[in-house]
Amino acid sequence: MRGVLVIDNTARGTGKGGTRMSPTVTVGEIARLARVMTWKWAAVDLFHGGAKAGIFADPDSPDKERIVRAFARRLADQIPASYVAGLDMGMTEHDAAIIQDELGDRGAAVGVPEPLGGVPYDQLGVTGHGVAEAVEAALAHQGRSIAGARVAVQGFGAVGAAAAKRLHELGAQLVALSTIDGSVHDPDGLDVPKWLDARADFGDACVAKASAAHRIPRGDELLVDCDVLIPAAGQDVIDEDVAAKIRAGLIVEGANLPTTPEARVLLAGREITVVPDFIANAGGAIAAGFAMDARHSAFRPEPTAILAAVAERTRNNTVLVLDTAHRSGRLPHEAALDLAKQRVRTAMELRGRVPQPA
Repeated sequence: MRGVLVIDNTARGTGKGGTRMSPTVTVGEIARLARVMTWKWAAVDLFHGGAKAGIFADPDSPDKERIVRAFARRLADQIPASYVAGLDMGMTEHDAAIIQDELGDRGAAVGVPEPLGGVPYDQLGVTGHGVAEAVEAALAHQGRSIAGARVAVQGFGAVGAAAAKRLHELGAQLVALSTIDGSVHDPDGLDVPKWLDARADFGDACVAKASAAHRIPRGDELLVDCDVLIPAAGQDVIDEDVAAKIRAGLIVEGANLPTTPEARVLLAGREITVVPDFIANAGGAIAAGFAMDARHSAFRPEPTAILAAVAERTRNNTVLVLDTAHRSGRLPHEAALDLAKQRVRTAMELRGRVPQPA
């Protein structure tokens, strides 16, 4: 077993961030994501620290359980005192349960199955739910209604599908979606309930069920004519070249790190607003806050309370960041980062972790 744990900052609490499994995991990738978690926890004003872990392995390996158990054993001096494991790419609820079992501690991991007292993240769609709420809050900040707003979603996985579902409930119109298998576009609007059913039945291959007239090349879902673009797939998918071609007036980041710094400057120059990832997709972190509290409780967290908290905190933080950016003339990412940094620095100062000048 080969793995990496990056604990970025614990001034505001125990390190908390997902564990991902992939044959291509890199230390740099995990370090970037650990830093994002530091800012995400601080931005939503919840008292945990930034951390992330990675396991260098194939998530489809027949030896997956042995690998996960070995990972947990090697980090027994860090879990859960300094780091609480969770779910990310390549890891399932069963894997979280295995980490708890291997270390004999319910506090070792969150994301376990509901029968073990876990929060059903994917069933509730907490991250996507928050992304959709961020969309509505950002549109309202611009004086626009979400009703009839045309939305394109890159990535129709757990986050993208949940965002599409909530946006449909709010009256928005989904005009494009994509999976790793391809992209679909209909300027007159896609049938969201139908596509959610197709995803449940066929997974990423659901796009193959679309008519040829509605199929578009992968990546073009980022470039369709729409009001709102939600990149909810991979990192760095919007670089300067893509940013120059985007036709949406608002980008709400559903994935972690989907835009490059250079792209964000270019987008700002085109008057395209970008709601930062650690503001828009913090629903998972907010729900994880409930799960962290529930690790040693005999009672399950209440789903309605979780969704209400995700909606309220995400909407409030979206408006706060956009207001701050507008007043200061800075990019929303810069405004959000300054807010998070100040909260982390204050915690570090209060704990005596910042060297004082002589």
